[in-house]
Amino acid sequence: MLSALAPGAAHLRAGRRKTGLVLISCYAALLLALLAIWLLNGIDALAGSLTQDSTLVPIMVTAVVLGLAWFALIVHSFVVLRPGRLPQGGQILTGVLAGLLAVTVVAPFAVVGQYTLAARDALDRIFQPAAQEPGDPPVPDPKPEDPWAGRKRVNILLLGGDADDNRTGVRTDSMNLASVDVQTGNTVLFSLPRNLENVRFRPGTPMAERFPDGFRLPADPGGGRSDLLNSVWEYADAHPEIFGGRQHQGAKVLMDTIGYTLGVKVDWYALVNMWGFARLIDAIGGVTITVEQDVVFGKYNEGLVKAGTRKLKGADAMWYARSRTYSDDFTRMRRQRCVLGALLEQADPATVLTRFNQIALATKELIRTDIPRPMLRHLVPLALKVKNAEVTSVQFVPPLISTGYPDWGKIRDIADKALRDSTRTNPVAASATPSKSPKKKKAAAQPRDDNPAENLTEGCGTT
Repeated sequence: MLSALAPGAAHLRAGRRKTGLVLISCYAALLLALLAIWLLNGIDALAGSLTQDSTLVPIMVTAVVLGLAWFALIVHSFVVLRPGRLPQGGQILTGVLAGLLAVTVVAPFAVVGQYTLAARDALDRIFQPAAQEPGDPPVPDPKPEDPWAGRKRVNILLLGGDADDNRTGVRTDSMNLASVDVQTGNTVLFSLPRNLENVRFRPGTPMAERFPDGFRLPADPGGGRSDLLNSVWEYADAHPEIFGGRQHQGAKVLMDTIGYTLGVKVDWYALVNMWGFARLIDAIGGVTITVEQDVVFGKYNEGLVKAGTRKLKGADAMWYARSRTYSDDFTRMRRQRCVLGALLEQADPATVLTRFNQIALATKELIRTDIPRPMLRHLVPLALKVKNAEVTSVQFVPPLISTGYPDWGKIRDIADKALRDSTRTNPVAASATPSKSPKKKKAAAQPRDDNPAENLTEGCGTT
């Protein structure tokens, strides 16, 4: 049993000093090597390297080799102690215990190998190489000395879409731009309403030439509109003739449009199937949220998420975030922000490790992104930095702006001020655990003109 933790102990006990010392020396060297890697690279860099095949494949191979070696070590340790000297009952008992121990020591290596395989499969499914159009410049690999290519901030567009078998195209009903300071991790989350009208496109682009006075189409037969901000992706995908016949331009157009609206350059996007998102919440065991008041949902108002502080399963969390019954888009945006904030804080490393397989399976089915796989090595450490930094939110909703007649200059000025304030703010520890005495909701859904930026979880019953 001791040899399972200190290889060579049984051999020393059996008088095989040379073999025992060699085994213990190799084991000590392995532990020292792992400690050196940890100290030299740090947890953030190690987490980033775990997204690369150059790290994952050796880990899988090493796990298999070490698992087999430890199994053989236990068996050999049992043999060198000469169990034949024991009575028959003692031989059977010690043999069974040694066999169980040999199988037990293999289990951790099997888990590591299986987790690594699951991670590699999920990463391959999610972070596929982007399709290159003729004439597009090749995407350069990030340089280790400056992976951000001179950027002070990284801007990632976080989208939620209602993909459905009965629905054509992609409607992005949830649009948030996360702007992260690469030095401090301080983040500003800009929330844009789905019903923003007369959207302007960057001058000189095909969409600007088609809609020089803003995105405007005739009303739908039922009186609805298909020319709101959440329809830009779908419209661009449905009209490749605007782009000289190039297909699937929706993502690029929406990124450029939101970047132009806010006065920033959007680096990448991540689109999440909102109902698939419920599976991710279930995979981490649910999220704890304070529901301020009963939220009714369903075609016939048959569903209800009751008020109170408790852990919500995926479906209830999504209905809480998405229901518009007896509510409006702006209140819904605030609830979506609450769910995002709770998930950000409650998906801790321990939860991720214990539920890794479920998370990997859920994630690879619901995310679509253009983030290059090589960038993950640098984005993962940045994401870990964000968890301990200040995350503020700006929601462009009335009375801050009018969704029917937006003041585009005001939107850019507010965004610029929020980014400057975020750069000056020192990082602070943040938590999204439910507060013991939630404050009464104030103007969380309607930021004041003089201070539009607010804490990500303010007004959510969280701190």
